[in-house]
Amino acid sequence: MEYRRRLQDDELKFRLECSGAVLIEGPKWSGKTTFAEHHAKSILKMQDPDKRQGYLQTAATKPSLLLAGETPRLIDEWQEAPVLWDAVRVSVDSRNETGLYILTGSNSVDRSKISHSGTGRISRLRLETMSLFETGESNGKVSLAELFKNPEMEIEAKSDLEIEQIIFASCRGGWPGFLSRKSDRAKLRIARDYIDSVCETDISTVDGIKRNPTWASQILRSYARNISTLAKTSNILKDVVSASESISQDTLSSYIQAFEKLFIIQDIEAWCPSIRSATAIRSGKKRGFCDPSIAVAALGLEPDYYMTDLRSFGFVFESLCMRDLRAYSTKYGGKISYYHDRYDLEADCVLHLRDGKYAIIEFKLGSHEIEEASQHLLELKHLIQNHNEKNAAQKIREPDVLMVVTGGEFAYRRKDGVFVVPLGCLCE
Repeated sequence: MEYRRRLQDDELKFRLECSGAVLIEGPKWSGKTTFAEHHAKSILKMQDPDKRQGYLQTAATKPSLLLAGETPRLIDEWQEAPVLWDAVRVSVDSRNETGLYILTGSNSVDRSKISHSGTGRISRLRLETMSLFETGESNGKVSLAELFKNPEMEIEAKSDLEIEQIIFASCRGGWPGFLSRKSDRAKLRIARDYIDSVCETDISTVDGIKRNPTWASQILRSYARNISTLAKTSNILKDVVSASESISQDTLSSYIQAFEKLFIIQDIEAWCPSIRSATAIRSGKKRGFCDPSIAVAALGLEPDYYMTDLRSFGFVFESLCMRDLRAYSTKYGGKISYYHDRYDLEADCVLHLRDGKYAIIEFKLGSHEIEEASQHLLELKHLIQNHNEKNAAQKIREPDVLMVVTGGEFAYRRKDGVFVVPLGCLCE
């Protein structure tokens, strides 16, 4: 199958120019191996069933032998033999070259099994599931980077996506495997198979702790019910206990941490600027996944369900938008948070870039909600301006971009400066 270009292709090339090795992290099935193979000149696959035992024995005896090969050399699923991490680090130090190795892994680094963090030698690059632009569903007529460069620019664009297509894309997810599947039913099956694999196997193998697949499934289901909300872990615990009676808070925390190591759960932190008292700003985590399809599959739902329940789909749509904004901003060091206070002033997303610029963003599925969302954004901007007038010595940077991301048709800039952009028009 022809390689489908990823937004991170240029970034990986750049990282290889700067570092001796690059670690590609991200969810299982997000396309890390294919992505890395496109840039590698030799490959070592640690999970090859015909060679795995031999590789492990070699790693235990003389790991440097496994590093021999034309560079960049890909070491796929390196965590099968954690000693390879230190072997790569030592090799980078001794050869004093860049672009030597690419490592991939479907769970975060277990620091207890390595002797050095790799700082200065191994650069970390995150690969998410595919965005709508990468799958070809967003036409990419509105560049996120251009909005930051020129927040006064006028835009005129039209999305090619109908709401039915957005719903299907959310339920299907951005798993690259769907590109080779012909029927819609087969494409929708990927997320369900993913959950089954995670709950039956990966939840226990990620850190060697045996876990209950039923509990794992129940926790994902509860998370799915609370996606894009500030649900407390105590509420999630109640959901799971009501189904299986014996799980404790510590056990729940252990499962959540395992899902985080697998890059499946991706909760959103709160943005807490000093524009209100500390007690006024809510600081809990907003519940999220690496891909909206996980929530849909965990609940056992199909696109048809959301066609008649757009209110529920609004929470899934927010997750879809978060996923794509992460992908479009990674090159610029994008960090995502949210804002919500007890006066019900909120912003679904606060997107900070590495250079200090940031955008305040609302997600609204329908056009009838754009006016209210815009007023929320402007009110938050005015709150920051008022703070700066009263606190000249502790000024907070005003937002560079105010934007409402919609499931609608047209992109434009309102007279008040708020951008209205369909998700089907956005790109990097």
